[in-house]
Amino acid sequence: MTPRIEDYALIGDLQTAALVGRNGSVDWLCLPRFDSGACFAALLGTEENGHWRIAPKGAGASDTCTRRGYAGDSLVLETYWETRTGTVKVIDFMPQRDKSPDLMRIVEGVSGTVDMSSVLRLRFDFGSVVPWVRRSHGHRVAVAGPDSVWLRSEPPVKTWGQQFSTCSSFTVTEGESVAFVLTWHPSHSPRPKLIDPRKALKHTLHDWAK
Repeated sequence: MTPRIEDYALIGDLQTAALVGRNGSVDWLCLPRFDSGACFAALLGTEENGHWRIAPKGAGASDTCTRRGYAGDSLVLETYWETRTGTVKVIDFMPQRDKSPDLMRIVEGVSGTVDMSSVLRLRFDFGSVVPWVRRSHGHRVAVAGPDSVWLRSEPPVKTWGQQFSTCSSFTVTEGESVAFVLTWHPSHSPRPKLIDPRKALKHTLHDWAK
């Protein structure tokens, strides 16, 4: 069942925006602009219409985070998950873009050890187009016509394809972090420029504080 609209948090870069549910799922995102087609459109249908969920391993679709909020006066979203083995914080944000828009998700270990999972189901044109996915230069690249989306993690994590989705599993302990970077790029262009997600977080917080 799709969450209520009031259960979504907004993140964006002033040229487009994403909606993140309390269950850790990005259920709406139009790329590269507000007036573009959505590559995540579960908000209007089901997970089959596209979504990206990062949550503790074993969490059900209806399981929600312990708490969440924005960092200061920014649109940097901080989501906490408390489990029996530890606590993690997921930081979701979209930095101001150079040429290509980025959605970044950083998972930080707060205490203990937590097994995490990521399920990325890209569906272009509001859920109607299933992309072709390949590996390239350490990325998973989803291509559909003029659109391509590049996914990478720092450090690299175990990733595989399953039921037309890109799945990852990883473990974070206190003081450790895993960062995911999802970048839209024209499919006919060379690969996008690599951006340091942790530096991008600092710059994004600074930009919102201006």
